[in-house]
Amino acid sequence: MTSRSIISQLKASIMVNAIYAMINYPIVLVSTILAPFSLLLVITFISRGALTPIAIGGALIMTMISSGTSLQQDLSHLKNDFKVQDMVVSSPVTAWIYLLGMSISELVYALPALVVLTVLAALYVHTSAFGYLSIMGVMLVMFTFACSLGFLLSTLSSDVVQGWAFSGIVSTVLSALPPVYYPITYIPKPFQIIAYLSPATYAAQIVQNVTGLTSFSPTTIEIDWVVIIIVTIIILTLAVKRSKWRED
Repeated sequence: MTSRSIISQLKASIMVNAIYAMINYPIVLVSTILAPFSLLLVITFISRGALTPIAIGGALIMTMISSGTSLQQDLSHLKNDFKVQDMVVSSPVTAWIYLLGMSISELVYALPALVVLTVLAALYVHTSAFGYLSIMGVMLVMFTFACSLGFLLSTLSSDVVQGWAFSGIVSTVLSALPPVYYPITYIPKPFQIIAYLSPATYAAQIVQNVTGLTSFSPTTIEIDWVVIIIVTIIILTLAVKRSKWRED
């Protein structure tokens, strides 16, 4: 494919999966804001503001994960209801370009929530320039992980209803159950091992560490980075290489 063809495919994905819905059905934007902000408000009220910086970091992580896993619903809808994937498969577009274009569209879709959360982070999260870069790095890695997982599940699902079920389960397991909005020390020790089954826990520890309200050793933070990067690479590789892209 030429660079012009790749750019055209990316633009088409953004228009079909993001701009169209944002213009014609603005009510759907509520769903991208409701989940992260509802938990942010709950944690802020319960802690009387003490956990606000951590909760904002958690909302950023949850927004990226939710946006990525939402890709699974959209792709299942386009694949099973409109047979879009069949048309894409018969074209020169590769699975990688299709995944990239649809992922960018989900990011565009989440922009309103990200803008508000970024403003809140600038007001309440006091850290260094390196700390802000760390937060952005965690967000990018988790978004890549969630999109890759969403794409993998979408190519395996045979019905859009099944896709909704997958998305709900994955989103809850990855972003609602792990200690994303609060420190892991709030979880009783016997249950902390369960929290560490989710890569979101490792991502949250990195973000929470830069807020200054929690402190982890440099070794722990290094391990956290290694875990989320390795898991993301594995899922991304599976998404591109092992997904059911073409019928046998």
